[in-house]
Parts: sequence; structure tokens; C-alpha cells
Amino acid sequence: MSVPITAAPPAPALNMQQLLKHPLVKPAAALLALLLIDLIFIPGFFRLEWKEGHLYGSVIDIVNRAAPLMLAALGMTLVIATRGIDISVGAVVALSGTVAAMLVGGDMVPSNTLMYALGAAMGAALLCGLWNGILVSALGLQPIVATLILMVAGRGLAQLLTDGQIVTVYYQPYFFLGGGYLAGLPFSVFVVAAVLGVLAFLMRKTALGLFIQSVGINPVAARLAGVRTATLILFVYVFCAACAGLAGLMISSNIKSADANNAGLLLELDAILAVTLGGTSLAGGKFSLAGSILGALIIQTLTYTIYSLGVPPEVNMVVKSIVVFLVCLSQSAEFKQLITRRGV
Repeated sequence: MSVPITAAPPAPALNMQQLLKHPLVKPAAALLALLLIDLIFIPGFFRLEWKEGHLYGSVIDIVNRAAPLMLAALGMTLVIATRGIDISVGAVVALSGTVAAMLVGGDMVPSNTLMYALGAAMGAALLCGLWNGILVSALGLQPIVATLILMVAGRGLAQLLTDGQIVTVYYQPYFFLGGGYLAGLPFSVFVVAAVLGVLAFLMRKTALGLFIQSVGINPVAARLAGVRTATLILFVYVFCAACAGLAGLMISSNIKSADANNAGLLLELDAILAVTLGGTSLAGGKFSLAGSILGALIIQTLTYTIYSLGVPPEVNMVVKSIVVFLVCLSQSAEFKQLITRRGV
């Protein structure tokens, strides 16, 4: 008996409405809008030149300077996804950069000393994250209160180590992390890509992403379901501090010094803004790593645009505050209901 052969149904066409609802559409559109403004008003914005074995250009400069913020935003993404917040990121940046710069010293430093300095700096950052995680997960302190303690104490400790002075570094290999190039591109980009790749693998190929999401949605239900909520919260704060420590090394390497007073100043606010711009919910649960990267690029591009157009730097803070206000409104359920009731 012959079986009739029927053609397979055609694949459904891509629904434009569903595409527009993708969480990355809004941050990508905002970044493209900024790039379009730069293309129109800044001559030669997209021009790239090959000099001294690597690429030069405004776009390369933006990506390179955004690298520390990208790292901080990736760490902050996991913290916010668990309904937390970490406002000690800038202090950890200052502390890690200070430790590394003080241990590296002058221009005649053995390679093992450099590795020891980098390890000590990252160790200091991990201890900071462990401190935050214990206060939040074990002692039950509110995240903003727990990290506020380290925000003050961490920068104060960095200033004590340097006596409030800028520590200058002359050791050339130390400059590669934040100012070096590999295959024509800034080495910092490869560092961010490596961290993002490992984090994306853990979020998608293991249960870690699901656990973080469940804790952010309902920590009590997650704990009753067998998720080790306290351990998970401890992990995200340690990871956030590790990202901040690596960002501190980048910044210190790039400026060839450690400035405990100003390094990483307000970086935690930029990281929070980058995360929210990328679509991560401040209420926890919903998060996007790629969105946080786009958010960091938006902030750095906005800063570059304001400075290049000759606008006073103070305007940058005003613009950021407006953006924060609009993002908070967009995530407010009450505001959305009000707009819906009025038929706007």
C-alpha cells in the first residue's frame, strides 16, 4: 500500500512584531542612533587607520575605554538578577589597581613579581566580594547597606595604602593589559570577550543561569525547591568583585598609575545604568549579558559624543540622570498601567 507523500509545511515567516519585542532591540536601536549622530556631526568618526601595528580610530577608542565598564556591567548583571545591588564596584576598582601598582614598582621588575602583583590585586578583589556576599547571604543585610560599607571602607583603604598620592608605574609589560594590542585590536576587548564567553557558557549550558533567575524571581520558592540560595548569592557578589578587580587592573594599566581618589569613581552607577539599559530587570529574575554589553557601549558612546561636540562635561551627568529616570519609568508596572488606562 503506497503512502502519499505530502510536502512539508512552509516555515513560518519571521514575525516583525515578535522581532521588535526582542529585549535587545531597544538598546541596539539606541546605540545605532548615537552612532548615526556621530556619523553626521563628527567628521571622520568611522575612519580607521593602521599605525604601529594596530588600528586607530574613534570606534576603537570607544570600545577600548568601554572595556572596564563592560566587565563591571557583567558582574553587576548577576547581582541585579538576584534582586541585589553592589555600589562598592568603584572602591574595588581603586583597591585592586592600587595593590597592583604598589607591588609592581619601578621599571626593573621580574616577571614573577608582575604575576604576584596581579594575583594579589585579584585576591584583594575576591576578598571584597566575599565580604559583601557574607554580609548579604549569611547576615541578611540589605545589599545596598552591605555594599555601602565597602564603598566607603574600600576606597579609604586604598587611600591609606597610597597616603592619598598617585602611584606611578614605569614597568612596560604592565601596560599591556589596558593599553596593549593583539591582532590589531585592543587586548582589553579580548579579555572582555573571554569573560563574556565563559559567563555565557555557564548561563546557557549549566543550571547556573536557571538558578540565578529563580532566586531573582522568588528566593523563598527557590530555597524550598532545593536551590542553595545563600551560596548562589555569595557567588554572584564574589564574581562581581572579581570583574571589578579586573576592571581596576585595566584602568591602572591604561593610565600607567593608580589613583585611589578618582579611579573607578561613580563606575558602579554607570554599571547599574548599563545593566538596566540592556534590559535586565531591577526587580530581579530577568537578565541579559549581551544587553549589558550594549548598555556599556551606549554609555561610552554617549560620553564620547558629548565631549566631541564640545558640550560641557557637566551635561553628561544630566543626560545620564534623564536616561536613568526613563529606564525606571519603562520598568514600572504602575506607570505602564497608568499609560494603558489613559489609552496613550
